[in-house]
Amino acid sequence: MHITARVDYAVRTLLEIARGQAAGSVKADAIATAQQIPPKVLETVLGELRRGDLVTSRRGPDGGYRLARPAAEISVADVIRAVESPLASVRGQRPENVKYAGVAEPLQQVWIALRVNIRSVLENVSIADIAADELPGFVASLTADPGAWARR
Repeated sequence: MHITARVDYAVRTLLEIARGQAAGSVKADAIATAQQIPPKVLETVLGELRRGDLVTSRRGPDGGYRLARPAAEISVADVIRAVESPLASVRGQRPENVKYAGVAEPLQQVWIALRVNIRSVLENVSIADIAADELPGFVASLTADPGAWARR
């Protein structure tokens, strides 16, 4: 799976809003400065997050951006869907719909397992988890020793 700069910027934007919204709405220039996101790119990302119902905005001197729902209810998967596309595909389609034959037949199971595990991580990590640096246990175990699985 390829994580684009746009997805990275979108997650970082939501983290900044989650951190700052206790004091009110968060202004775009504050997000851009704190996360070093080019203002024009941020404008596009914020528009996508608004259309994806992840943020709301208000104009005026007291305006800015707020999360549309609690940070604990916004998963990384929600962010990817809002700014990119489906989470994981193989050749642009669901792996169970691709026909494999002969020696390549087991490959279908590999692609399905990959998709399921990517989804599991992305669906179960919320903006609140990242903001609090309290990732779910299974994610922490995967990142604690990334080479452990390869050494089995």
